[in-house]
Amino acid sequence: MSAQTPVNLNPKAQAMLDCLQQAVADTLERKRRLGHYAVLWDGNKPVLVGEDAPAECKPNSDC
Repeated sequence: MSAQTPVNLNPKAQAMLDCLQQAVADTLERKRRLGHYAVLWDGNKPVLVGEDAPAECKPNSDC
């Protein structure tokens, strides 16, 4: 969410956002450790990142 403008959230909403961000970070780290690829959004299209990602959808390709 670093590309978005920060929003002042109430404490409960901020706690939920923090929890979701931590869950995503933990899942991406687990996938990295297991050698699985992840699908990320680069702003224009989905990009597959990781060692075992299908070659046709890796970064710098026309997926």
